Amino acid sequence: MFYLIDLALLLVQLLLVARMVLDWSVTLAGPAMPGSFRSRALSGVYSVTEPMLAPIRKVLPPLRVGGFAIDLAFIVLFLGIGIIRTII
Repeated sequence: MFYLIDLALLLVQLLLVARMVLDWSVTLAGPAMPGSFRSRALSGVYSVTEPMLAPIRKVLPPLRVGGFAIDLAFIVLFLGIGIIRTII
């Protein structure tokens, strides 16, 4: 039972890492062309991770630092999952 929960939490962490990489690809390479693999990957990863991040983002909005923002919800969720996985 605990193994399945740990596996599910690991998959969520991997999806969060994929979201981070895809977000950086948009920042560095520009927006994805509609219908491209990157565009489909972005929409798929966002549709899975955004429902988990949105409630946290309501409590902890992104921190504005100069010309960019640090998404605290992403950090809190990633670290929270890591702590839960350690406890399990």
